[in-house]
Amino acid sequence: MRHFDAILIGAGQAAPSLAVELAQRGQRLALIEGNLLGGTCVNVGCTPTKTLRKSARVAHMARRAAEFGVLTGTVSVDFAAAMQRMRARVETSRQGLTGWLQATKNIDTIHGWGRFIGRDGDKFLIEVNGETLSADRVYLNTGARAVIPELPGIDKVPYLDNVSVLALTQCPEHLLIVGASYIGLEMGQIFRRLGAEVSIIHRAGRIAEREDEEISEHIAAFLRAEGIAFHLNSSVSKLIGEDRGLTVQLSDGRTLNGSHILFASGRRPNTERLNLAAVGVETDARGFIRTDAHFNTNVKGIKALGDVNGRGAFTHTSYHDQQIVLAEIDGEHPTGQWQDADKRVLSYAMFTDPPLGRVGITLAQAQVLAGKGQKILVADIAMADVSRAKEEDETLGMMRVIVDAESERFLGAAILGIGGDEIIAVITNFMATGASYRLMQQALPVHPTVAEFFPTLLARLRELT
Repeated sequence: MRHFDAILIGAGQAAPSLAVELAQRGQRLALIEGNLLGGTCVNVGCTPTKTLRKSARVAHMARRAAEFGVLTGTVSVDFAAAMQRMRARVETSRQGLTGWLQATKNIDTIHGWGRFIGRDGDKFLIEVNGETLSADRVYLNTGARAVIPELPGIDKVPYLDNVSVLALTQCPEHLLIVGASYIGLEMGQIFRRLGAEVSIIHRAGRIAEREDEEISEHIAAFLRAEGIAFHLNSSVSKLIGEDRGLTVQLSDGRTLNGSHILFASGRRPNTERLNLAAVGVETDARGFIRTDAHFNTNVKGIKALGDVNGRGAFTHTSYHDQQIVLAEIDGEHPTGQWQDADKRVLSYAMFTDPPLGRVGITLAQAQVLAGKGQKILVADIAMADVSRAKEEDETLGMMRVIVDAESERFLGAAILGIGGDEIIAVITNFMATGASYRLMQQALPVHPTVAEFFPTLLARLRELT
């Protein structure tokens, strides 16, 4: 039986970096992956979708070329070429990760599905490809996948998820998308710009309902302007396969016809193959592994990192997980967000075009705090009032900041508009310092940029009532 200092099951965004760091400290490790190295991000998430998003944006801007005094003629999209460009980028990224791991001493990379089979004293026993391995510690980084609802007729319809939609070789004539959250909206806009008719079905009364109402309205407006249809307060009750597509029956009695259907209505953790019961690791009702702020499970010696722990559903949170773990292993006592997962401020982006950058609390959450007596300051500005946005003719969206009046610290921000996915880092990084917003207000920003409007925006702070 081969023994390792640690076994890492799942090679998403946390495990490979953690494995290399631990190997360089002299530990002997096994990294087990049943599918593709790099997990969702590299293979079917960030890397392919943002690559494809660029093709879609180029097509969109080419169609707008005359607005900028550039004549292009009729614009058409070579869908197969755009998809091949995407796949080439994925392959290059995965090869880079593979080469990095292979070049690192003390790491055995094993392709197979690892599962617990019990314990041998203080050691954990893992089975993979019929072989039993043992380890002093185990790190779980198995990620999550799309939720596919159990619907009448779904077994007779070739539905798509975030994985299979990227395997298409022809552009859908009419793509039906179930779910108007981040993945659904991003993919809807991408495929609309690549030439598909797109209809999005959503159970709630507004899209991106986790965001503030004004943000949702802005997003809906620019997506509708591009020709995307929304069917809100609706759910799919039945699917009917047709010769050239499918018919969807909605909960309100209406029907929609489409060529393809994509389910983007939630994620579920990849835990069922792990046989967690063999060592007593606990999960919540949805199957996510329960952890404390240092990602310890209820079983000493087993940690869960990344999407599978339910503490964040992003590549950057997964990578940050391993940074927190590594600081703990190295005996560091950081004063910042490497202390533990409860100390970090969650930030993310939705990569529509224009993108949304978000950090901290929403206005709705701030209103709850204000109702409890906390003094909150808020300021908004329309992107249409930002000089750089006007010069670029990209004036869609808005900026919002939320501040605690007593501590003068930022509580949250939303940047929907040109560069919002990058600009949000100005607030995110500042929040990590815990400094007063007045220091940012006094800063000297570069002109002409979108970020230069932060001092102007902060000067508009008013108490939320």
